[in-house]
Amino acid sequence: MAGIYLHIPFCKRRCIYCDFFSTTENEKKEAYIQALSKELELRKEYLGGETIDTIYLGGGTPSQLEKKDFIRLFDCIYKVYPVNPQAEITLEANPDDLTPEYVTMLRALPFNRLSMGIQTFKEETLRLLHRRHTAVQAQQAYQRCREAGFQNISIDLMYGLPGETLEDWQKDLQTAIDMYPEHISAYHLIYEEGTPLWKLKEAHKVEETDEDLSVTLFKELIHTLKAHGYEHYEISNFCRPGYYSRHNSSYWTGKKYLGCGPSAHSYDGISRQWNVASLSQYIQGIQQGTPFQEKEELDLYTRYNDFIITRLRTAYGIPTDTLKNTFGETLYNYCMQMAAPHLQQGLLTWDYHILKLTESGIFISDGIMSDLLWVDD
Repeated sequence: MAGIYLHIPFCKRRCIYCDFFSTTENEKKEAYIQALSKELELRKEYLGGETIDTIYLGGGTPSQLEKKDFIRLFDCIYKVYPVNPQAEITLEANPDDLTPEYVTMLRALPFNRLSMGIQTFKEETLRLLHRRHTAVQAQQAYQRCREAGFQNISIDLMYGLPGETLEDWQKDLQTAIDMYPEHISAYHLIYEEGTPLWKLKEAHKVEETDEDLSVTLFKELIHTLKAHGYEHYEISNFCRPGYYSRHNSSYWTGKKYLGCGPSAHSYDGISRQWNVASLSQYIQGIQQGTPFQEKEELDLYTRYNDFIITRLRTAYGIPTDTLKNTFGETLYNYCMQMAAPHLQQGLLTWDYHILKLTESGIFISDGIMSDLLWVDD
């Protein structure tokens, strides 16, 4: 089983925190859909004929596409690739795009999962972040999708927002819980260099959340969602039983995936590839049949490091028998040696040959992962 990711870079306007590749050149949409379809055909051998278990349209703002765009992409995928009849097919959507007409259109397409970028229900913060929707629009769009028959909806939330208090976060979480989505992704706001948000911080117009409050907000997230029946299956992801994101989980469990579109990444088990982060160069390269791509062959130690980083993020942890069989005795012994202090401190557990973070370990997971990585002398 493998996955396909389609990057849809178009936005009406950019959020001030975003550093993903996106563009407001919406007049290039038709040429882009043609190029995206052609890339799917050009790279049909990349996944080695494996059945496609997940298809994910991310962005950017995929809900900027029209029905004819989606039909063209799905026609191409189903013609070129073997797709599991029970495939998880996700669309990222902005709440204000989900009008009654748009939701009706989506129900007539293969989508069976929606991921809504809500971020917060605090109106002044939504305006600061340059989000296009209001809190009321987000809740109405969610209800509209539910009434239309979507039974697998994920919402994105952010914490550590400018001026946010614990009480603000508790209200956001309660509003989300009252909606009762199948899946919640929650991310701490990052001030990415070069973004408008970064410039506001440099000008002392906003301040980053301090570390103590960040930890408090994260603890509140974990305890609140767990208390309401959500499983904490990955550091930033929570789901009702059985509703984990199959597509994102493929990244964390080492499955192959094909990424199409500018800046999209692909993985075939032994190498990584990524497309140029330029809309015009991407379209030009695809039209000429020679995509602008870079490639990295993964040696044993790089694959080991990837294995550590991705597996330790999840509730499933690192299966140490698999680690030994895949990477050899030397790297297995190295991992267990570096894990020993964290096991003694109660930050890791090792039960039934599974190495996992404890709840205390989750709060300093980056440091633990770093310790377990192989570093060349």
